[in-house]
Amino acid sequence: MLRGNGAPSRTRSRAGSVEEIKARRRQQEWALRKARREKQLVSKRLLRELQEDAEEMEIREPSVTQEEVSQLYQRIQRGSEGRLAALRSLCQLLHLKEVQKMFVGLENSMHVLIGLFTSNLASVQLEAALCLLHLSHADDPSISLMCLPATPYLLTYLSGQSVKFTEQCLVILGNVAAENEAVRNQLLLQGVVQALENCLQSPHGAVVEAAAYSLFQLLQAKEAGEKIVPAVLQTSLTPRLIHLLDPESEVGMPAAVEAAWCLHYIMSSGVSSDKVLISQGLVHQAGILLIALGRAIDSGTVADGVELLIYPVVRCLGNLMASREAPLHRSQLDTHGVLQALSSITSKFLHSQPSLSRECLWLLNNLTAGDERFCSAFLSLGLVAALFELIPFSDGINTLVLMLLGNIAEMGSEHCEKLQQQKEIFSALCTVLRTSEVEAVRLTLEVLNLILSHCEQACEEFVNQSGIPALEAIQYHSNKEIRVRANFLMDRYFTDKKMY
Repeated sequence: MLRGNGAPSRTRSRAGSVEEIKARRRQQEWALRKARREKQLVSKRLLRELQEDAEEMEIREPSVTQEEVSQLYQRIQRGSEGRLAALRSLCQLLHLKEVQKMFVGLENSMHVLIGLFTSNLASVQLEAALCLLHLSHADDPSISLMCLPATPYLLTYLSGQSVKFTEQCLVILGNVAAENEAVRNQLLLQGVVQALENCLQSPHGAVVEAAAYSLFQLLQAKEAGEKIVPAVLQTSLTPRLIHLLDPESEVGMPAAVEAAWCLHYIMSSGVSSDKVLISQGLVHQAGILLIALGRAIDSGTVADGVELLIYPVVRCLGNLMASREAPLHRSQLDTHGVLQALSSITSKFLHSQPSLSRECLWLLNNLTAGDERFCSAFLSLGLVAALFELIPFSDGINTLVLMLLGNIAEMGSEHCEKLQQQKEIFSALCTVLRTSEVEAVRLTLEVLNLILSHCEQACEEFVNQSGIPALEAIQYHSNKEIRVRANFLMDRYFTDKKMY
Protein backbone atom coordinates (compact mmCIF):
# COMPACT_ATOMS: atom_id res chain seq x y z
CA MET A 1 0.00 0.00 0.00
CA LEU A 2 1.25 3.50 -0.84
CA ARG A 3 2.07 5.62 2.18
CA GLY A 4 0.48 9.03 2.61
CA ASN A 5 -2.04 10.89 0.49
CA GLY A 6 -1.99 12.38 -2.96
CA ALA A 7 -0.39 9.45 -4.77
CA PRO A 8 -1.91 8.15 -7.99
CA SER A 9 -4.12 5.14 -7.37
CA ARG A 10 -4.47 3.66 -10.84
CA THR A 11 -2.76 0.32 -11.30
CA ARG A 12 -2.17 -2.14 -14.10
CA SER A 13 -2.41 -5.88 -13.51
CA ARG A 14 0.84 -7.75 -13.75
CA ALA A 15 1.53 -11.46 -14.12
CA GLY A 16 3.45 -13.16 -11.36
CA SER A 17 2.96 -13.71 -7.66
CA VAL A 18 4.74 -12.19 -4.69
CA GLU A 19 6.63 -15.45 -4.28
CA GLU A 20 7.87 -15.33 -7.87
CA ILE A 21 9.10 -11.76 -7.49
CA LYS A 22 10.82 -12.53 -4.20
CA ALA A 23 12.47 -15.55 -5.79
CA ARG A 24 13.69 -13.32 -8.61
CA ARG A 25 15.02 -10.84 -6.07
CA ARG A 26 16.95 -13.63 -4.34
CA GLN A 27 18.43 -14.65 -7.68
CA GLN A 28 19.42 -11.04 -8.34
CA GLU A 29 21.04 -10.82 -4.90
CA TRP A 30 23.11 -13.92 -5.61
CA ALA A 31 24.09 -12.48 -9.00
CA LEU A 32 25.22 -9.26 -7.36
CA ARG A 33 27.25 -11.15 -4.77
CA LYS A 34 28.76 -13.16 -7.62
CA ALA A 35 29.57 -9.89 -9.35
CA ARG A 36 31.49 -8.78 -6.30
CA ARG A 37 34.01 -11.54 -6.69
CA GLU A 38 34.15 -11.40 -10.48
CA LYS A 39 34.17 -7.57 -10.80
CA GLN A 40 31.56 -7.66 -13.55
CA LEU A 41 28.69 -5.59 -12.19
CA VAL A 42 27.96 -2.67 -9.90
CA SER A 43 25.88 -3.80 -6.94
CA LYS A 44 23.71 -1.17 -5.24
CA ARG A 45 21.07 -1.63 -2.61
CA LEU A 46 17.99 -0.37 -0.84
CA LEU A 47 17.07 -0.85 2.80
CA ARG A 48 15.38 -4.20 3.39
CA GLU A 49 11.97 -2.72 4.19
CA LEU A 50 12.12 -0.60 1.05
CA GLN A 51 12.96 -3.68 -0.98
CA GLU A 52 9.65 -5.17 0.17
CA ASP A 53 7.85 -2.00 -0.95
CA ALA A 54 9.58 -2.27 -4.32
CA GLU A 55 8.37 -5.85 -4.69
CA GLU A 56 4.80 -4.75 -4.01
CA MET A 57 5.21 -1.91 -6.49
CA GLU A 58 6.37 -4.38 -9.14
CA ILE A 59 3.14 -6.29 -8.70
CA ARG A 60 0.87 -3.23 -8.71
CA GLU A 61 2.86 -1.27 -11.30
CA PRO A 62 0.94 2.00 -10.86
CA SER A 63 0.39 4.17 -13.91
CA VAL A 64 1.88 7.59 -13.21
CA THR A 65 1.85 10.64 -15.47
CA GLN A 66 4.27 13.55 -15.67
CA GLU A 67 1.46 15.87 -14.55
CA GLU A 68 0.90 13.89 -11.36
CA VAL A 69 4.61 13.94 -10.49
CA SER A 70 4.68 17.67 -11.17
CA GLN A 71 1.72 18.19 -8.83
CA LEU A 72 3.49 16.32 -6.05
CA TYR A 73 6.60 18.43 -6.63
CA GLN A 74 4.58 21.64 -6.46
CA ARG A 75 3.08 20.59 -3.13
CA ILE A 76 6.57 19.81 -1.84
CA GLN A 77 7.84 23.22 -3.01
CA ARG A 78 5.00 25.20 -1.45
CA GLY A 79 5.87 24.06 2.05
CA SER A 80 2.22 23.69 2.96
CA GLU A 81 0.85 21.30 5.52
CA GLY A 82 0.66 18.66 2.80
CA ARG A 83 4.41 18.74 2.14
CA LEU A 84 5.21 15.69 4.29
CA ALA A 85 2.40 13.64 2.74
CA ALA A 86 3.53 14.66 -0.74
CA LEU A 87 7.11 13.68 0.09
CA ARG A 88 5.93 10.29 1.31
CA SER A 89 3.93 9.72 -1.84
CA LEU A 90 6.86 10.77 -4.02
CA CYS A 91 9.18 8.46 -2.12
CA GLN A 92 6.85 5.53 -2.71
CA LEU A 93 6.66 6.27 -6.42
CA LEU A 94 10.42 6.66 -6.83
CA HIS A 95 10.62 2.87 -6.89
CA LEU A 96 9.62 3.26 -10.54
CA LYS A 97 12.23 4.09 -13.16
CA GLU A 98 9.92 6.33 -15.16
CA VAL A 99 9.07 8.38 -12.07
CA GLN A 100 12.76 8.81 -11.27
CA LYS A 101 13.30 10.30 -14.74
CA MET A 102 10.20 12.49 -14.47
CA PHE A 103 11.25 13.92 -11.10
CA VAL A 104 14.89 14.71 -11.87
CA GLY A 105 13.75 16.35 -15.12
CA LEU A 106 11.77 18.97 -13.20
CA GLU A 107 13.46 22.34 -12.74
CA ASN A 108 15.48 22.61 -9.50
CA SER A 109 13.99 19.32 -8.25
CA MET A 110 17.25 17.98 -6.83
CA HIS A 111 18.14 21.36 -5.32
CA VAL A 112 14.78 21.41 -3.53
CA LEU A 113 15.11 17.80 -2.40
CA ILE A 114 18.60 18.31 -0.99
CA GLY A 115 17.33 21.43 0.74
CA LEU A 116 14.66 19.38 2.47
CA PHE A 117 17.33 16.83 3.37
CA THR A 118 18.96 19.57 5.46
CA SER A 119 15.64 20.54 7.09
CA ASN A 120 15.31 21.07 10.84
CA LEU A 121 12.18 18.92 10.81
CA ALA A 122 13.25 15.33 11.41
CA SER A 123 10.21 13.84 9.68
CA VAL A 124 10.81 15.88 6.52
CA GLN A 125 14.52 15.16 6.61
CA LEU A 126 13.89 11.43 6.91
CA GLU A 127 11.51 11.32 3.94
CA ALA A 128 13.88 13.41 1.83
CA ALA A 129 16.65 10.94 2.68
CA LEU A 130 14.44 8.07 1.51
CA CYS A 131 13.84 9.90 -1.78
CA LEU A 132 17.61 10.36 -2.21
CA LEU A 133 18.11 6.70 -1.42
CA HIS A 134 15.77 5.66 -4.25
CA LEU A 135 17.48 8.02 -6.67
CA SER A 136 20.95 6.79 -5.65
CA HIS A 137 19.71 3.26 -6.36
CA ALA A 138 18.64 4.13 -9.91
CA ASP A 139 19.85 1.93 -12.75
CA ASP A 140 20.62 5.05 -14.76
CA PRO A 141 24.02 6.37 -13.53
CA SER A 142 23.12 9.91 -14.59
CA ILE A 143 20.27 9.89 -12.08
CA SER A 144 22.25 8.50 -9.16
CA LEU A 145 24.99 11.06 -9.80
CA MET A 146 22.50 13.86 -9.23
CA CYS A 147 22.77 12.98 -5.54
CA LEU A 148 26.39 14.16 -5.57
CA PRO A 149 25.71 17.63 -4.03
CA ALA A 150 24.30 15.86 -0.98
CA THR A 151 27.57 14.10 -0.05
CA PRO A 152 28.90 16.75 2.38
CA TYR A 153 25.63 16.60 4.30
CA LEU A 154 25.56 12.81 4.19
CA LEU A 155 28.98 12.65 5.81
CA THR A 156 28.06 15.28 8.41
CA TYR A 157 24.90 13.44 9.42
CA LEU A 158 26.78 10.18 10.07
CA SER A 159 27.55 11.46 13.55
CA GLY A 160 23.85 11.90 14.38
CA GLN A 161 21.83 10.00 16.96
CA SER A 162 19.23 8.36 14.73
CA VAL A 163 20.22 4.80 13.80
CA LYS A 164 17.77 4.64 10.90
CA PHE A 165 18.84 7.99 9.47
CA THR A 166 22.53 7.10 9.77
CA GLU A 167 21.89 3.79 8.01
CA GLN A 168 20.11 5.59 5.16
CA CYS A 169 22.96 8.08 4.74
CA LEU A 170 25.53 5.28 4.63
CA VAL A 171 23.65 3.33 1.97
CA ILE A 172 23.22 6.47 -0.16
CA LEU A 173 26.97 7.08 0.09
CA GLY A 174 27.68 3.52 -0.95
CA ASN A 175 25.32 3.73 -3.91
CA VAL A 176 26.68 7.01 -5.29
CA ALA A 177 30.27 5.80 -4.83
CA ALA A 178 29.61 2.67 -6.87
CA GLU A 179 29.71 4.09 -10.38
CA ASN A 180 31.92 7.15 -10.67
CA GLU A 181 35.57 7.77 -9.86
CA ALA A 182 35.00 11.52 -9.55
CA VAL A 183 32.47 10.87 -6.79
CA ARG A 184 34.89 8.59 -4.98
CA ASN A 185 37.67 11.18 -5.25
CA GLN A 186 35.39 13.81 -3.78
CA LEU A 187 34.38 11.51 -0.94
CA LEU A 188 38.02 10.79 -0.14
CA LEU A 189 38.76 14.51 0.06
CA GLN A 190 35.72 14.95 2.28
CA GLY A 191 37.02 12.36 4.75
CA VAL A 192 34.82 9.37 3.97
CA VAL A 193 37.36 6.80 5.21
CA GLN A 194 37.56 8.36 8.66
CA ALA A 195 33.77 8.72 8.79
CA LEU A 196 33.29 5.03 7.98
CA GLU A 197 35.90 4.12 10.56
CA ASN A 198 33.77 5.82 13.21
CA CYS A 199 30.55 4.18 12.00
CA LEU A 200 32.09 0.71 12.13
CA GLN A 201 32.50 1.21 15.88
CA SER A 202 28.74 1.59 16.32
CA PRO A 203 26.96 -0.91 18.61
CA HIS A 204 24.07 -1.05 16.11
CA GLY A 205 24.24 -3.86 13.58
CA ALA A 206 22.34 -1.95 10.88
CA VAL A 207 24.81 0.94 11.02
CA VAL A 208 27.84 -1.36 10.98
CA GLU A 209 26.46 -3.33 8.04
CA ALA A 210 25.71 -0.16 6.07
CA ALA A 211 29.14 1.30 6.85
CA ALA A 212 30.87 -1.87 5.68
CA TYR A 213 28.71 -1.84 2.56
CA SER A 214 29.77 1.73 1.76
CA LEU A 215 33.40 0.83 2.37
CA PHE A 216 33.05 -2.15 0.06
CA GLN A 217 31.79 0.09 -2.75
CA LEU A 218 34.96 2.13 -2.42
CA LEU A 219 37.21 -0.92 -2.24
CA GLN A 220 35.87 -2.54 -5.41
CA ALA A 221 36.80 0.51 -7.50
CA LYS A 222 39.47 0.15 -10.17
CA GLU A 223 41.59 2.79 -8.46
CA ALA A 224 41.24 1.21 -5.00
CA GLY A 225 44.77 -0.17 -4.92
CA GLU A 226 46.25 3.23 -5.67
CA LYS A 227 44.06 5.57 -3.63
CA ILE A 228 41.69 3.81 -1.25
CA VAL A 229 43.34 0.70 0.22
CA PRO A 230 46.46 2.61 1.40
CA ALA A 231 44.18 5.10 3.18
CA VAL A 232 42.21 2.25 4.76
CA LEU A 233 45.35 0.46 5.98
CA GLN A 234 46.45 3.61 7.79
CA THR A 235 43.36 3.49 10.01
CA SER A 236 41.91 1.01 12.49
CA LEU A 237 39.43 -0.20 9.88
CA THR A 238 41.01 -3.57 9.13
CA PRO A 239 41.26 -4.73 12.77
CA ARG A 240 37.59 -3.79 13.16
CA LEU A 241 36.63 -5.68 10.00
CA ILE A 242 38.50 -8.73 11.26
CA HIS A 243 36.77 -8.46 14.64
CA LEU A 244 33.39 -8.53 12.90
CA LEU A 245 34.14 -12.08 11.69
CA ASP A 246 33.55 -13.25 15.25
CA PRO A 247 30.75 -15.88 15.15
CA GLU A 248 29.49 -14.51 18.47
CA SER A 249 29.43 -10.89 17.27
CA GLU A 250 26.48 -8.93 18.60
CA VAL A 251 26.01 -6.98 15.36
CA GLY A 252 25.02 -10.13 13.47
CA MET A 253 25.81 -12.04 10.30
CA PRO A 254 24.86 -9.35 7.71
CA ALA A 255 27.57 -7.06 9.07
CA ALA A 256 30.04 -9.97 9.05
CA VAL A 257 29.19 -10.63 5.38
CA GLU A 258 29.99 -7.06 4.38
CA ALA A 259 33.17 -7.04 6.49
CA ALA A 260 34.37 -10.26 4.85
CA TRP A 261 33.82 -8.82 1.37
CA CYS A 262 35.78 -5.71 2.35
CA LEU A 263 38.70 -7.84 3.50
CA HIS A 264 38.53 -9.87 0.30
CA TYR A 265 38.83 -6.76 -1.84
CA ILE A 266 41.62 -5.31 0.25
CA MET A 267 43.57 -8.49 -0.41
CA SER A 268 42.66 -8.45 -4.10
CA SER A 269 43.70 -4.82 -4.63
CA GLY A 270 47.34 -5.47 -5.51
CA VAL A 271 48.53 -3.70 -2.37
CA SER A 272 50.83 -5.82 -0.18
CA SER A 273 48.40 -6.25 2.70
CA ASP A 274 48.93 -9.94 3.55
CA LYS A 275 51.51 -9.35 6.24
CA VAL A 276 49.45 -6.60 7.87
CA LEU A 277 46.22 -8.61 7.88
CA ILE A 278 47.95 -11.72 9.22
CA SER A 279 49.56 -9.71 12.02
CA GLN A 280 46.13 -8.32 12.89
CA GLY A 281 44.73 -11.83 13.33
CA LEU A 282 42.84 -12.54 10.10
CA VAL A 283 44.10 -16.13 9.77
CA HIS A 284 43.12 -16.99 13.32
CA GLN A 285 39.73 -15.25 13.17
CA ALA A 286 38.78 -16.67 9.77
CA GLY A 287 39.67 -20.15 11.01
CA ILE A 288 37.50 -19.79 14.11
CA LEU A 289 34.57 -18.56 12.01
CA LEU A 290 34.86 -21.42 9.51
CA ILE A 291 34.91 -23.98 12.32
CA ALA A 292 31.80 -22.43 13.87
CA LEU A 293 30.00 -22.45 10.52
CA GLY A 294 31.04 -26.05 9.87
CA ARG A 295 29.65 -27.14 13.22
CA ALA A 296 26.40 -25.31 12.53
CA ILE A 297 26.10 -27.16 9.22
CA ASP A 298 26.77 -30.50 10.88
CA SER A 299 24.13 -29.81 13.56
CA GLY A 300 21.56 -28.53 11.08
CA THR A 301 21.38 -25.10 12.72
CA VAL A 302 22.97 -23.09 9.91
CA ALA A 303 21.28 -19.78 9.09
CA ASP A 304 19.77 -18.98 5.71
CA GLY A 305 22.16 -17.15 3.43
CA VAL A 306 25.24 -18.35 5.29
CA GLU A 307 26.93 -19.10 1.96
CA LEU A 308 27.21 -15.34 1.40
CA LEU A 309 29.51 -15.21 4.42
CA ILE A 310 31.40 -18.42 3.75
CA TYR A 311 32.48 -17.43 0.25
CA PRO A 312 34.56 -14.31 1.08
CA VAL A 313 35.96 -15.89 4.26
CA VAL A 314 37.16 -18.95 2.34
CA ARG A 315 38.56 -16.72 -0.40
CA CYS A 316 40.43 -14.53 2.12
CA LEU A 317 41.94 -17.53 3.87
CA GLY A 318 42.76 -19.20 0.58
CA ASN A 319 44.60 -16.12 -0.64
CA LEU A 320 46.51 -15.85 2.62
CA MET A 321 47.51 -19.52 2.44
CA ALA A 322 48.79 -18.96 -1.10
CA SER A 323 50.97 -16.04 -0.03
CA ARG A 324 54.64 -16.19 0.89
CA GLU A 325 53.68 -15.44 4.48
CA ALA A 326 51.55 -18.59 4.79
CA PRO A 327 54.09 -21.18 6.02
CA LEU A 328 54.85 -19.02 9.06
CA HIS A 329 51.23 -18.65 10.09
CA ARG A 330 49.39 -21.90 9.35
CA SER A 331 49.99 -22.85 12.98
CA GLN A 332 47.36 -20.23 13.88
CA LEU A 333 44.73 -22.59 12.47
CA ASP A 334 43.10 -25.47 14.30
CA THR A 335 44.13 -28.06 11.71
CA HIS A 336 41.49 -30.69 12.43
CA GLY A 337 38.70 -28.16 12.97
CA VAL A 338 39.33 -26.26 9.73
CA LEU A 339 39.63 -29.43 7.64
CA GLN A 340 36.39 -30.86 9.05
CA ALA A 341 34.59 -27.56 8.51
CA LEU A 342 35.71 -27.28 4.88
CA SER A 343 34.68 -30.88 4.24
CA SER A 344 31.22 -30.23 5.71
CA ILE A 345 30.76 -27.03 3.71
CA THR A 346 31.88 -28.73 0.50
CA SER A 347 29.32 -31.50 0.93
CA LYS A 348 26.52 -29.18 2.04
CA PHE A 349 26.67 -26.87 -0.99
CA LEU A 350 27.89 -29.28 -3.65
CA HIS A 351 24.57 -29.35 -5.51
CA SER A 352 23.05 -25.99 -4.58
CA GLN A 353 26.17 -23.80 -4.82
CA PRO A 354 28.94 -25.81 -6.54
CA SER A 355 31.08 -22.67 -6.88
CA LEU A 356 31.28 -22.50 -3.10
CA SER A 357 32.36 -26.14 -2.90
CA ARG A 358 34.99 -25.37 -5.51
CA GLU A 359 36.31 -22.50 -3.37
CA CYS A 360 36.57 -24.80 -0.34
CA LEU A 361 38.54 -27.33 -2.37
CA TRP A 362 40.82 -24.55 -3.57
CA LEU A 363 41.52 -23.58 0.05
CA LEU A 364 42.12 -27.24 0.96
CA ASN A 365 44.68 -27.39 -1.83
CA ASN A 366 46.46 -24.32 -0.50
CA LEU A 367 46.49 -25.76 3.01
CA THR A 368 47.82 -29.18 2.02
CA ALA A 369 50.35 -28.11 -0.62
CA GLY A 370 53.75 -29.01 0.80
CA ASP A 371 52.36 -29.22 4.34
CA GLU A 372 52.79 -32.63 5.99
CA ARG A 373 50.73 -31.64 9.04
CA PHE A 374 47.59 -30.82 7.05
CA CYS A 375 48.03 -33.84 4.75
CA SER A 376 48.37 -36.20 7.71
CA ALA A 377 45.37 -34.65 9.43
CA PHE A 378 43.30 -35.04 6.28
CA LEU A 379 44.05 -38.76 6.26
CA SER A 380 43.62 -39.30 10.00
CA LEU A 381 40.20 -37.62 9.96
CA GLY A 382 39.00 -40.04 7.28
CA LEU A 383 38.14 -37.24 4.84
CA VAL A 384 39.68 -38.87 1.76
CA ALA A 385 36.71 -41.17 1.12
CA ALA A 386 34.42 -38.15 0.68
CA LEU A 387 36.69 -36.89 -2.12
CA PHE A 388 35.88 -39.90 -4.29
CA GLU A 389 32.22 -38.85 -4.36
CA LEU A 390 33.32 -35.57 -5.98
CA ILE A 391 35.24 -37.20 -8.82
CA PRO A 392 32.23 -37.30 -11.21
CA PHE A 393 31.71 -33.53 -10.90
CA SER A 394 33.20 -31.27 -13.55
CA ASP A 395 33.61 -27.47 -13.68
CA GLY A 396 36.91 -27.65 -11.85
CA ILE A 397 35.72 -29.71 -8.88
CA ASN A 398 37.22 -32.98 -10.08
CA THR A 399 40.56 -31.36 -10.97
CA LEU A 400 40.80 -29.75 -7.52
CA VAL A 401 40.09 -33.11 -5.92
CA LEU A 402 42.86 -34.70 -7.96
CA MET A 403 45.27 -31.91 -7.05
CA LEU A 404 44.43 -32.45 -3.39
CA LEU A 405 45.10 -36.19 -3.70
CA GLY A 406 48.38 -35.31 -5.42
CA ASN A 407 49.37 -33.03 -2.52
CA ILE A 408 48.86 -35.91 -0.11
CA ALA A 409 50.68 -38.43 -2.31
CA GLU A 410 53.67 -36.10 -2.63
CA MET A 411 54.29 -36.49 1.11
CA GLY A 412 55.85 -39.90 0.46
CA SER A 413 55.52 -43.60 1.17
CA GLU A 414 53.51 -43.48 4.39
CA HIS A 415 50.87 -41.23 2.90
CA CYS A 416 50.71 -43.20 -0.36
CA GLU A 417 50.27 -46.41 1.61
CA LYS A 418 47.27 -44.92 3.39
CA LEU A 419 45.84 -43.66 0.12
CA GLN A 420 46.04 -47.01 -1.61
CA GLN A 421 44.29 -48.61 1.37
CA GLN A 422 41.19 -46.60 0.45
CA LYS A 423 39.07 -49.19 -1.35
CA GLU A 424 37.52 -46.80 -3.83
CA ILE A 425 40.62 -44.91 -4.91
CA PHE A 426 41.64 -46.90 -7.98
CA SER A 427 38.12 -47.37 -9.29
CA ALA A 428 37.58 -43.63 -8.88
CA LEU A 429 40.81 -42.80 -10.71
CA CYS A 430 39.99 -45.22 -13.51
CA THR A 431 36.64 -43.50 -13.93
CA VAL A 432 38.49 -40.25 -14.60
CA LEU A 433 40.80 -41.95 -17.10
CA ARG A 434 37.76 -42.78 -19.20
CA THR A 435 36.58 -39.16 -19.42
CA SER A 436 37.34 -36.62 -22.12
CA GLU A 437 38.71 -33.96 -19.75
CA VAL A 438 42.39 -33.70 -20.62
CA GLU A 439 43.44 -31.86 -17.46
CA ALA A 440 41.61 -34.31 -15.21
CA VAL A 441 43.21 -37.28 -16.99
CA ARG A 442 46.64 -35.68 -16.74
CA LEU A 443 46.28 -35.09 -13.00
CA THR A 444 45.02 -38.65 -12.51
CA LEU A 445 48.13 -40.03 -14.18
CA GLU A 446 50.27 -37.87 -11.89
CA VAL A 447 48.49 -39.17 -8.79
CA LEU A 448 48.81 -42.75 -10.02
CA ASN A 449 52.52 -42.32 -10.67
CA LEU A 450 53.09 -40.98 -7.14
CA ILE A 451 51.16 -43.79 -5.48
CA LEU A 452 52.64 -46.56 -7.61
CA SER A 453 56.18 -45.27 -7.15
CA HIS A 454 55.91 -45.08 -3.36
CA CYS A 455 53.79 -48.16 -2.71
CA GLU A 456 54.74 -51.43 -4.44
CA GLN A 457 51.60 -53.31 -3.45
CA ALA A 458 49.53 -50.61 -5.12
CA CYS A 459 50.47 -52.07 -8.52
CA GLU A 460 48.71 -55.32 -7.76
CA GLU A 461 45.68 -53.54 -6.35
CA PHE A 462 45.48 -51.36 -9.45
CA VAL A 463 45.45 -54.48 -11.63
CA ASN A 464 42.75 -56.07 -9.45
CA GLN A 465 40.59 -52.97 -9.89
CA SER A 466 40.70 -53.36 -13.70
CA GLY A 467 43.05 -50.44 -14.06
CA ILE A 468 45.07 -51.87 -16.93
CA PRO A 469 42.30 -51.64 -19.58
CA ALA A 470 41.71 -47.99 -18.63
CA LEU A 471 45.43 -47.28 -18.89
CA GLU A 472 45.74 -49.12 -22.19
CA ALA A 473 42.84 -47.16 -23.68
CA ILE A 474 44.49 -43.79 -23.17
CA GLN A 475 47.72 -44.94 -24.80
CA TYR A 476 45.85 -43.92 -27.97
CA HIS A 477 44.56 -40.62 -26.58
CA SER A 478 44.42 -37.65 -28.97
CA ASN A 479 46.58 -35.60 -26.62
CA LYS A 480 50.28 -36.36 -26.98
CA GLU A 481 51.17 -35.60 -23.35
CA ILE A 482 48.50 -38.03 -22.14
CA ARG A 483 49.82 -40.76 -24.46
CA VAL A 484 53.39 -40.24 -23.24
CA ARG A 485 52.37 -40.37 -19.57
CA ALA A 486 50.22 -43.48 -20.08
CA ASN A 487 53.01 -45.30 -21.91
CA PHE A 488 55.43 -44.33 -19.15
CA LEU A 489 53.22 -45.87 -16.45
CA MET A 490 52.69 -49.05 -18.45
CA ASP A 491 56.40 -49.49 -19.14
CA ARG A 492 57.56 -48.63 -15.64
CA TYR A 493 55.07 -50.46 -13.45
CA PHE A 494 53.42 -53.22 -15.48
CA THR A 495 55.11 -54.36 -18.70
CA ASP A 496 58.37 -55.45 -17.11
CA LYS A 497 56.63 -57.14 -14.19
CA LYS A 498 54.25 -59.14 -16.38
CA MET A 499 51.41 -58.32 -14.01
CA TYR A 500 48.53 -58.55 -16.44
